[in-house]
Amino acid sequence: MSKLGIGLAGVGRMGRIHATNLVARCARAGLACVYDADAARAKILASQLDVPVAASFDELLERSEAVAIATPTGTHAELSVTAARAGMPVFCEKPVSLDRATTVATIEAVEATGVVFQVGFHRRFDPDWVAAADRIAAGELGEVTLLRTSLRDMNPPDPAYLAGSGGFFVDVTVHDLDVARWLVGEVVEVSAHGAASDPAFAELGDIDTAVVVLRFANGALGVIDNSRGARYGYECSTEVMGTLATARIDAPHRRGLEWRTPGTASRDLVRDFEERYPHAYAAELDAFAECVRTGAPPRVTGRDALAAFDLAAAADTSWRTGRPVTLSQEVSA
Repeated sequence: MSKLGIGLAGVGRMGRIHATNLVARCARAGLACVYDADAARAKILASQLDVPVAASFDELLERSEAVAIATPTGTHAELSVTAARAGMPVFCEKPVSLDRATTVATIEAVEATGVVFQVGFHRRFDPDWVAAADRIAAGELGEVTLLRTSLRDMNPPDPAYLAGSGGFFVDVTVHDLDVARWLVGEVVEVSAHGAASDPAFAELGDIDTAVVVLRFANGALGVIDNSRGARYGYECSTEVMGTLATARIDAPHRRGLEWRTPGTASRDLVRDFEERYPHAYAAELDAFAECVRTGAPPRVTGRDALAAFDLAAAADTSWRTGRPVTLSQEVSA
């Protein structure tokens, strides 16, 4: 079977990750063409990977069978709708938009075209999380009683990035909120607490550390802890307790080597999400290609992205007001 030719819009950090995977790791998807508003940057990557470069987004669509959008967040909505109305299946990095109304309008516009629309929540394609999700869905865990999940970056981003990030909960916690819905079910209450250990975050009205408590519709509880600057390395781990078993996904080490000296054992830690999720990023693009080929619904839809966005917004409101936020169990626009 020939690979699905995906055109990549945006060659920043995430775009480069997707480009590399499409060229070297994906089994069902390939890189057809690249485009970026910064033409020089796009030409450099295209030359490095020996793929065509498009002079415009419209040209990218003409030269591709599907499109992956990894441009700045503010452009996701418009490009997704443009591609969908051209009959092009769309893979879009999260979030669809930093504005709920725009997110809803985008989802509805794309759904009206009938094309495949998948949003980039990569953990849903990581082998560890998938294995846990499958066994939980099969009933092996029993009734879920507690979710505990952590996401901690090693070093904080450049403060210049924060202005367009959507804030801590939309940019960071949204991944854990999506995992919570996926593994446990709908969330009916969110209570969040945040702090800024770095003055640069406080000056922007943002935080770099947070704890979020969830109450699920099925009665289970959840605890999320996040940090933009854990310093020791990148950690992403999850634990789900049930009445029959407990599933635990720990942060993996970079290598299998453990170095032991008297009284000490050390192992290298991963530094960022790119090192932690090499298989997940390739798998989500292969899954997208498979949906395009077969017509099967994507594992992560625009509605899933909206639900995670709503939970992140509720966490932000809770942090700012100091009060829990109650949500409807219905996931809709």
